Amino acid sequence: MTRLKELRKEKGLTQVQMQMLTGIDQSDYSKIENGKRYYTFEQCRKIATALNTSMDYLAGLTDQKEPYPKCKKSIADDGRIIRKMK
Repeated sequence: MTRLKELRKEKGLTQVQMQMLTGIDQSDYSKIENGKRYYTFEQCRKIATALNTSMDYLAGLTDQKEPYPKCKKSIADDGRIIRKMK
C-alpha cells in the first residue's frame, strides 16, 4: 500500500472525500494513489494539506508524518508573497 493510500485510510477518508478536499478529480486521484499517474506540485501540496502531512512525507523523503510548521507568509496564485496581517 502506498503512503498516500495508507494515510488516506488512516484518516478515514474516501477517494470521493479527497476529491472534495483537494479539487482533484476522483479518477485522477485514484490513478495517483495507485501509481498510474504522477501528481503535479500543486496537487501534491493540496493532498498534503488535506491529509495534514508534508509533501516530503508523501514523496518518501522523510518518515515524519506531521507537517512542518506553517510559515507566516503565503504565496498567492500568481507567485506574489502575501504577508498575513495580525
